[in-house]
Amino acid sequence: MIEFRTIKVKEIGKVITGHTPPTQCREYYGEEFVFIKPTDINIGERYVIQTEEKFSKLAFDKYKKSLIPPLSTCVVTIGSLGKKMCFTDTHCFTNQAINSIIPFEDFDNLFVYYLFSYINPAVENLSNGTASGRDNVSKASFENLNLIVPKCKKYQQKIGSILCLYDDLLETNKQRIKLLEQTAKELYKEWFVRMRFPNYKNVKFEKGVPEKWTIGRLDDFLTFKTGKLNSNAASENGVYPFFTCSNNDFKVDTYSFDTEAVLLAGNNANGEFPLKYFKGKFDAYQRTYIVKPKYDSLSHKYVYFYFFERLEFLQAISIGATTQFLTTQMLKKMWITLPSTDIMDKFSAIVDPVFEQIETLKQQNTQLCQIRDRLLPRLISGKLKVKAAMEEVTCP
Repeated sequence: MIEFRTIKVKEIGKVITGHTPPTQCREYYGEEFVFIKPTDINIGERYVIQTEEKFSKLAFDKYKKSLIPPLSTCVVTIGSLGKKMCFTDTHCFTNQAINSIIPFEDFDNLFVYYLFSYINPAVENLSNGTASGRDNVSKASFENLNLIVPKCKKYQQKIGSILCLYDDLLETNKQRIKLLEQTAKELYKEWFVRMRFPNYKNVKFEKGVPEKWTIGRLDDFLTFKTGKLNSNAASENGVYPFFTCSNNDFKVDTYSFDTEAVLLAGNNANGEFPLKYFKGKFDAYQRTYIVKPKYDSLSHKYVYFYFFERLEFLQAISIGATTQFLTTQMLKKMWITLPSTDIMDKFSAIVDPVFEQIETLKQQNTQLCQIRDRLLPRLISGKLKVKAAMEEVTCP
């Protein structure tokens, strides 16, 4: 029989709160050492792939007592409480909004990560606020949070390995999705930017455009509609994804592929305009443009890559001081070159199956997340034993 015990966070591992050097002292910033801030952490992803800034050797010497080793768990305790956390895969530093747990010898590192995935909402309840009004959990409160854990480290390791299996599969699928997306993007560039489409050497060019190709304004070939006022208007009580100007991905809870569109944010505070191809039922924010071809012969994927290649141009023509905007008139006046029907058909014949693979992998990831999230509380709490959990392990 597996025994459990109640202990405090500080009994599981050493807790370290990070630091941020003065931003005006640029000598503390460089390329040598990873520096993690909450904005670098993506919800639902174990590892931080890329950080906005890094520390220099000077910062390392100043803050070396706060160096976080690999296989540590970092939990955001200012601002996004109960949402953001990560698992380190290299030596790194964090800022003051993050508390990191370096497990003691008696505790399995992966188990500790999943333990905090389970109890992270409890961290949010410790908030006592700050002068600026943001949620905040003090280091003392964090360290003294009570947890119930299995005594046996080997049992902890088994729990960690089961849950890790799902995250490994998720990450593998995400890498496959990136490669597939890159393949499709490169094909578009090769054919329609570098103009090396099939049989291009035998095609006549007139004023820089292949014969039988068409040039016109977007308004001639595309429709632009905007979404609804707010997320409360999302269909089916939020069952379907809702696209806003600030996010570049959906949390998809169901798939009913009867709608196809390119979604482009119409405003953004940082000047970037998220873009997405989507097939399924969805709702969108009022400043999000829902773009569709007027003609069946025009591929949605071609339209998606057309905008993707012009994101920097969209940033350049946007208007506004603190928030940048794209107006319908700006978009409609842009020029587009459309290939001949046979080239468009060949492009679709290659790209459509790639997008189908991407959607299949995304569906698999949704299922993997659901299974992992069902197992997590049952394993951590001891309601489901490891042996029984192993029997439940399935891969979509």
